[in-house]
Amino acid sequence: MEPLQPGDPPEIGGYRLLARLGEGGMGEVFLARTASGRPLALKTVHRDLGRDPDFADRFAREIRANDRVRSAWTVSVVDFSPPGASRQWLATEYIAAPSLADWVRRHGTLATPALWCLARELSAALVAVRAAGVVHRDIKPANVLLGPERPFLIDFGIARAVRDPRYTRTGAVMGTPGYLAPEQAIGAVAEAPADVFSLAAVLVYAATGRSPFLAPGEELELPGLLYRIVYDEPRLEGVPQGLVPLLGECLAKEPERRPTAQEVLAGLGAAAEQWSGALPPALVADVGLREAELRRTLAAPQAPARPLAPPQPPALPVGMAPVPPRTAPGTPLRHPVSGGLRHGPLVWGGAVGVGVLAAAVALAIKVPWGGSGGAAGDGSTAPPAVAVPDSWVGTWTGVGPGTPDADGVARARTGRFSVTVTLNKGSVGDLVGRQVSEVRETATGRNLGCTEALELRQMSGGRAVFAAATSHPTDPAATIECPKGNLYVLTMPEPDRLTLEAEGAQSAGAPGTLTRSR
Repeated sequence: MEPLQPGDPPEIGGYRLLARLGEGGMGEVFLARTASGRPLALKTVHRDLGRDPDFADRFAREIRANDRVRSAWTVSVVDFSPPGASRQWLATEYIAAPSLADWVRRHGTLATPALWCLARELSAALVAVRAAGVVHRDIKPANVLLGPERPFLIDFGIARAVRDPRYTRTGAVMGTPGYLAPEQAIGAVAEAPADVFSLAAVLVYAATGRSPFLAPGEELELPGLLYRIVYDEPRLEGVPQGLVPLLGECLAKEPERRPTAQEVLAGLGAAAEQWSGALPPALVADVGLREAELRRTLAAPQAPARPLAPPQPPALPVGMAPVPPRTAPGTPLRHPVSGGLRHGPLVWGGAVGVGVLAAAVALAIKVPWGGSGGAAGDGSTAPPAVAVPDSWVGTWTGVGPGTPDADGVARARTGRFSVTVTLNKGSVGDLVGRQVSEVRETATGRNLGCTEALELRQMSGGRAVFAAATSHPTDPAATIECPKGNLYVLTMPEPDRLTLEAEGAQSAGAPGTLTRSR
């Protein structure tokens, strides 16, 4: 983490920038924060790249690929630039932990117990990536974060949908030299087996401090390195003997000879030790220092940012969506979908959709390899899923004042605004309940509320992020549209009380807090 430079903007997309995290070929990465203080890693794109239409399309696909992969080993997409923005950016959850590349460079290779744990964790991460229909295509030491509870696989910068071959063109080397598969080295189509090859190469690095196609301390120019990847056998000296046969299979030249991610996970066997217990004390201390630095940075007073754009209208209350001006009676209202934490201009209208969450039955906890238990199909134990705590399970209600002072033209004039949220047990990626809103337009008595099924996107401490997976009018006869995809951020400041954060798709006049009703 480094201080901002004089030419850096104070904010991007409405998010305050706090520090620099790094810079690469695509652009710069900043530490940012939301209005409620949640830390983000905000990645920007160099303006010259952003002007390339092909790159703009690729960046949009990166966002969709990131957002499709929901697992305990990947970070969540929080927000991103709107289409056509002059400067493209992507904000994700921030993990205060070193990368594998950074750690090995500064402290040396991982001990055998930690290496085995890393192999199991990254294999499980790859199973989750594959289950989402995504190929990462850039698995390398710099894209593995050594978190305290588990490692994270980040930066799907060139990940593309497996089922859409139009976006995988031949003749281009995509990936990081030293860790890419032979088919990537010759510019051929890279499918899921390429990720297995790269995973094995990363594990060799964790064990030896080098690529499997380099000798200790050796540096090689790109053409020579690519030649070795395509034609030479990998160098596995220094890798624990128990891992050599499996990694050798993963590093096969022919994609069809490599095991699948699920087979790799099964071949590693049951975990003798959990990741958190196998970490070297120095890594635990390093993470602690990073987390302390993060807390200080977030708590430091910040000077007001100079405005970069005209002020935007206030955010909507929970579940409410912006709408265009009033239409003729009986004409469906069309809402510009805000896409979650969007900061573009909002157009207000005579009706506003509102949503809440509740589910009829508790859903089984999903794990990346299928099933509803806590173990992999091969009998090995999966890391615990990030789940809705027991203290959150139940029905929550609240009443807001609505917008009785609105003009009824630019903004709907509404009365009592009630919200009911029902939460069930479930993990990140599960539908965990639904939200039901009731809000009456004063002039017509119409119910402008929406009902939404909520997916758990993130659970950390006392804060949860939910997304509206589906949305429809609470009143089936209502002629309004309820956009899905809204994000809601809730915190539990004390038992039996939830607070609706200012960030997200909150609406004017909604209740600020929800209390447990059962």
